[in-house]
Amino acid sequence: MSPVPPALSLDVVQRRRKWFAGLVLLALIALTASVRSVAAFDGEWHQGVEALGLGAIIAAIVGRAWCSLYIGGRKKAEIVDRGPYSITRNPLYIFSFIGAFGVGAQTGSVTIGAIFAVATFLVFLRTVGREEAWLAEHFDAPYAAYCARTPRFLPNPARWRDADELIVHPAFFVRTLRDGLVFLAAIPVMEGIEHLQSSGLIGFPVSLF
Repeated sequence: MSPVPPALSLDVVQRRRKWFAGLVLLALIALTASVRSVAAFDGEWHQGVEALGLGAIIAAIVGRAWCSLYIGGRKKAEIVDRGPYSITRNPLYIFSFIGAFGVGAQTGSVTIGAIFAVATFLVFLRTVGREEAWLAEHFDAPYAAYCARTPRFLPNPARWRDADELIVHPAFFVRTLRDGLVFLAAIPVMEGIEHLQSSGLIGFPVSLF
């Protein structure tokens, strides 16, 4: 039996990451039925946290689309080290963490938002490790140099370098934009859970700040 092509191996890793991340997000949303914000549903704090969460979701969608302009269709062909990829090696994932916080914040709780973000980080951490192993194997010294000068997660704006021009692959841009819309789709679900809680149809034994 012939070995699986390396490119396909990376595709499989990314596909599994999407499915697993989706399942974790669904599980977290289901868990929110048993928790709520300590603030009143119609209070200023609750509404303010929800608004903050919506801003985070919008930032995540726009940020992920921005990253795809640089990385779309090129991840397996070259080391992308311009734009957002010049200040952090995983900007697309960072925006996903921000989006996850935004989804959790739709409960009106900063704590739940943070739990969503941390859970998403933990899910992606293993994927990032596998992707890095693949990139190190296929790009060797150039990738090692990129890792040496560019943080894994925490952005370093001082390292910013942009490209003179970009070749955009519309299919990758649209797919990334579509994937990001999942964050928005979670809002009505969270609102539905909140409505059931405020109506007394489901309980919420745990209240979080």
